[in-house]
Amino acid sequence: MIKQTVYAISATMIIMPAVALANPTSIPYTGPVQTTTLSEVLDNTSLFSDQDIVLEGKLVKQISSDTFVFSDGVKEINVELDDDIRLNQAINADTHLRIYGEVEGHLNREPEIEVDNIQIL
Repeated sequence: MIKQTVYAISATMIIMPAVALANPTSIPYTGPVQTTTLSEVLDNTSLFSDQDIVLEGKLVKQISSDTFVFSDGVKEINVELDDDIRLNQAINADTHLRIYGEVEGHLNREPEIEVDNIQIL
């Protein structure tokens, strides 16, 4: 009896985090989203100001396995994708996206965005 209880608790502890993280955007909201422009982000970025942002645009070039150049059609910035980002379809340089992330300031180079989530528009 105790052995079965331990197995049940262990299985629950293993499965529940996977279920909870399976769909990070579990709210099926389809209304407007507050976005900002890349110009606004770059004008308001300093070394010490980490900003949560939502941008719309395209990943126009891949630099490394997890780093891309993002463009909103006016300006460009490097973005680094989290390892846990998964998309259900392939994207290319023409795919219109909404990215959710945090701007990270750097001392001797342009800021970049650490992307937490991507939505294909």
